[in-house]
Amino acid sequence: MRTGTVYTETVIHSAPEAFIKDVPYQTSIVALDDGGRVTGRILGERVAIDDRVIEVEERDGVPFFRKA
Repeated sequence: MRTGTVYTETVIHSAPEAFIKDVPYQTSIVALDDGGRVTGRILGERVAIDDRVIEVEERDGVPFFRKA
């Protein structure tokens, strides 16, 4: 799985209908250790900018990360 550092993050409180059951949820742009950035969802504990994260799963092409 990929690892990286949180570049930026936000908590979604007003989501599209497809994700309304998930609110509130956190999304983040992660600067990957092997280069590049990816947008993903955060599971578990809330993260902050510069926190280390690890990818734990992928759903429908969306990476999900947890605090490392």
